[in-house]
Order: sequence, then structure tokens, then C-alpha cells
Amino acid sequence: MKIALMSLSLAGLMSVVAATEASAWTRSGSVNTQRGTYTTSGSGGCAGGTCSHSGSVSGPYGGTVSRSGSVSGNGNGTGYNSTHTTTGPNGNSVTRNRSVTVTPY
Repeated sequence: MKIALMSLSLAGLMSVVAATEASAWTRSGSVNTQRGTYTTSGSGGCAGGTCSHSGSVSGPYGGTVSRSGSVSGNGNGTGYNSTHTTTGPNGNSVTRNRSVTVTPY
């Protein structure tokens, strides 16, 4: 489950970073393991200078982990702001907000 979630997160991040204005994507898949089948789905897109994504992983025992978030430029062209929320199978969630600024030499 951790591998599937990390793969979904990485795929979502790479797709958001590579996305262009007004582009959109969806993907889904499944993986069979000794413990059962894990199913993933995700979508995202960009508009108005903000890219967003959402996705989920469902396990063979009925649990689902979902993640959603967005990334946008900070307005002055030197960085970005992002927020992401992950919700576990019991309904608990964690939200992470980041702001990155690049200082030129």
C-alpha cells in the first residue's frame, strides 16, 4: 500500500509539474499483490496559473487513502506555493502547506 501511495503521489507531482496551461489528465490502474488488489485513480489539470491534482488508492480490505492539492506561482516569478491534503482510511487528514522562494545569485 505504501509503494502504491508513493507511486501515485510521485506520478501526481510529476504530472502537475509538467502540465501546461489548461491541460488536464486522468489515470487509473491496479496492482495485484499477495495481500490482494490495490486500485488507484487520479486526475489533475492547470488553469489560471494554478495546477491541481487528486488521487486515491483503495486496498483489498476496503480502506482508501486519498490525496489532493494544488501548486501555484507566488506572483513574482521567484517561487511557488503549494497545499496538499492526505486523508486516511479512518477519515483522519493531514494538510501540508509550503512556500518556496528561489533567490537568484
